[in-house]
Amino acid sequence: MKANLQQTHSNAREQARFNMVEQQIRPWEVLDPAVLNTLKQVPREDFVPVQYAGLAFADLEIPIGYGQSMLSPKMEARIVQSLCLSKTDTVLEIGTGSGYMTALLAKLANHVVSVERIAELSETAAMKLAEHDIRNVTLEVGDGARDWDAGQYDAIVLTGSVGLLPESFQKQLKPGGRLFAVVGEAPAMEAMLLTCVSPGVYRRSPLFETCIPPLANAPRPDRFIF
Repeated sequence: MKANLQQTHSNAREQARFNMVEQQIRPWEVLDPAVLNTLKQVPREDFVPVQYAGLAFADLEIPIGYGQSMLSPKMEARIVQSLCLSKTDTVLEIGTGSGYMTALLAKLANHVVSVERIAELSETAAMKLAEHDIRNVTLEVGDGARDWDAGQYDAIVLTGSVGLLPESFQKQLKPGGRLFAVVGEAPAMEAMLLTCVSPGVYRRSPLFETCIPPLANAPRPDRFIF
């Protein structure tokens, strides 16, 4: 009886994962087979706080504590697809959060450096990543909203919106490197991809309109005071 119940729960979970991919993610123009396979391989439910386990595959942002939340599954998938990662890429992620997107990036890239402002979230993410034997990740605790280290990366992703895109990040892109960011102020924000065409030359490509929570301490446009 217990084995049957466990199998039933497993079947229901896999059906929910299938529905997430087919009903939310594919319709949002995420069609890259490598990304879709990764979404099926990395168990999102294991990165969701226990009290929200039943919402792991829902089309919404899930609170993870400390005023932070996971992005919706389709947003995470669209971000990962936009970066066009390869197994030789080194990635910088600003905002580790639950560690779920970190896991997706790590599955597709060579190495991920992920920076989280809240130490407790970074510690929880580290445990989750270790549980799933995801080792090609370096987790750092600090405020990376304006810049982080002096490294050069093939891809950079900001997991929260910014009013202005700090120039420091674009300077950290290798030639051919891609940076994903959501830029603007609610309710009008634009997801964009910045590509380093050659040293000091960048191409900015608008992707889609959206609205996501801001990256804490990110620069904001100056406001006129009358």
